[in-house]
Amino acid sequence: MIDAGYRPPWWLRSGHVQTFLGSSPWRRRHGARVLAATGAVTTAHLVDGGPGVRLHGLHSVVPGVEPRGFALLLHGWEGSAESSYMRLTAARFLERGFATFRLNFRDHGDSHHLNEALFHSNRIDEVVLAARDVARRFWPEAAPSRPLVAAGYSLGGNFALRLALRAPAAGLPLSAVAAVCPVLDPKATMAQMERGWRVYLHYFERKWRRSLARKRALFPQVHDFDDRTLHLGMRELTEWLVVRHTGFGTLDDYFDGYSIAGARLAALQVPAHLLMAEDDPVIPFEHFRALQLPPSAALEVSAQGGHCGFLRGAGLDGYAEDWVAARLAP
Repeated sequence: MIDAGYRPPWWLRSGHVQTFLGSSPWRRRHGARVLAATGAVTTAHLVDGGPGVRLHGLHSVVPGVEPRGFALLLHGWEGSAESSYMRLTAARFLERGFATFRLNFRDHGDSHHLNEALFHSNRIDEVVLAARDVARRFWPEAAPSRPLVAAGYSLGGNFALRLALRAPAAGLPLSAVAAVCPVLDPKATMAQMERGWRVYLHYFERKWRRSLARKRALFPQVHDFDDRTLHLGMRELTEWLVVRHTGFGTLDDYFDGYSIAGARLAALQVPAHLLMAEDDPVIPFEHFRALQLPPSAALEVSAQGGHCGFLRGAGLDGYAEDWVAARLAP
C-alpha cells in the first residue's frame, strides 16, 4: 500500500462529513458548473450491450481539440452519468485533452425504459460489450500513443476492475484503469452497512425502491411485484432479486459472483490504480489489506476521505477526480 498523499483540512477529517458532502446537491451543482466551464459538447448515445440490450451514455469532447486519449467512466450503484464525481472526473480529463464517455448502467439515470429485465451487479458481460462498442464508435484508433482508459467509483470501481480482467479476451485495448473506493467483497459491504450507521443503508434502500417502482410502472406485465416487496429491507430485497431475477441460487453465490476480494485481481494484465480511504463508512477497509495485486497494479490509501469523498475544502473540489485523471492521463 502507498500513501495517497491526501490531507484534508481539519473540518473535513470525518468520513461521514466527506461522504455526505461528496454526494450533496451543492456538489452536484458544482460538478455541473465545472464541466460546463470546459466548453465541451456533450451528446447522448445508445450503445450495444449484447443481444437486445441497450445502454445509455454521454460522450463529451472539446470542439476544435484533437483528443489525445479517451476515458470511459463508470458510476456507483444508484448513481448515474450525471453524478457529481462523474461530471468532475470528465472535466479533469477534458482539461487534459481527453474525450470522455460516461456510461449509465442498466436502470440508472434516465434509462429504465431501455431494457425489460432488471439491473443487478453481475451484469458485467453487457458492460464489457458496451465498452467495446464505445471504443469502436468513438475511439476507433486506440493505440499506446492515444490511450483508451477506464475509471469507476464504488460499484463502478468494481465494474472497472472486472472490465480490465476481461479486456484482453474481449479485444478491448485498455491501457489502464482506475478505481476509487471499489466494492471488493459485496457480502462484507452489506454487513458493514447493516452494523454501521444505518443512514447509508436507508439511503440506498430508498433509491433502489424508487428505481424498482419506476421499472414496475414501465413494464407492469413483467414486473408485478407488490408494495410489500418494495418495502423489504436491503438484505431481503436483494435476496428477492437474486432468487427471481438472476441465475444465482443463493445470496452468497450472487455476492461471490462479483467479488474481487483476495486473489481475484492477481490475474490483471491491464495496469490498475486503486484509491481507498481507511475511514470509508460503506466499504470495509480491512479487506484491502488482504488484496493480492500484480506488480502492474498499485493501491493508494488515505486515512481520511470517506466513501468517494476526498474533498479538498469548501469549494467542493475533489482529490479523487484529480487523482484519477493524473494516473490515467499524465
